[in-house]
Amino acid sequence: MEKVTINQIQNSKLKAQKLAMLTAYDYPFAEILDKAGIDMVLVGDSLGNVALGYRNTLPVTMEEMIIHTLAVSHAVKRALIVADMPFGSFQENEEKAVSNAIKLVKAGAEAVKIEGAEYIPAIKKIIKAGIPVMGHLGFTPQSVNLLGYKIQGKTMASAKKILLDARALEKAGCFALVLEMVPEELAGKITKAVKIPTIGIGAGKKVDGQVLVTNDLLGLYGNPPSFVKPLVDLRKIALGAVREFIKHKAV
Repeated sequence: MEKVTINQIQNSKLKAQKLAMLTAYDYPFAEILDKAGIDMVLVGDSLGNVALGYRNTLPVTMEEMIIHTLAVSHAVKRALIVADMPFGSFQENEEKAVSNAIKLVKAGAEAVKIEGAEYIPAIKKIIKAGIPVMGHLGFTPQSVNLLGYKIQGKTMASAKKILLDARALEKAGCFALVLEMVPEELAGKITKAVKIPTIGIGAGKKVDGQVLVTNDLLGLYGNPPSFVKPLVDLRKIALGAVREFIKHKAV
């Protein structure tokens, strides 16, 4: 089983090989994703919504990210493990950003993901410390109070800014870029403009790969985004199994 590396992720664009990334927050699902052959496993701060019951991703702490990254790293043998830098872990200053990125790597992450292009000095220092960074543009959940939950880049000015930010993150050294909830044409334009792979979520098909929250893909979360079409309804299956257990008082 060949380990997925940063170089392989970057070379996938040159070879026109589409990338697949899904989220995992615990050992069992991380093991399933890895055995299925996923390219990258994202320990996303989306765990706040789908695993911890928070209203959004903002309350997620470094301690929680470390615990979930550890669990995932114990299961994954092949895929590249990317961990989200949670809100407050990199905005304060560059030294704290590097320190927190190191903590995630010690927990088993092989790269970290940072939202926005406002913290490029911190991104550069993290990369200088030997830690690969994945960028994230468009709708950035950690800025939900500022942006609102809506598609980004619909106006000429905002589309231009996202494109410029993408180029800036590439120049800063990011190895890949998530584009979330941006128009498909803009995502395609960015994909052509940068040499690093673009990973879309709610951004159409003109990207180099796709990422989804696994709970949404499998129908485990009761309120998935409008752009997600679950491939199975595991929530329904689980409810049925539990009701059967209750009905027969199985032991």
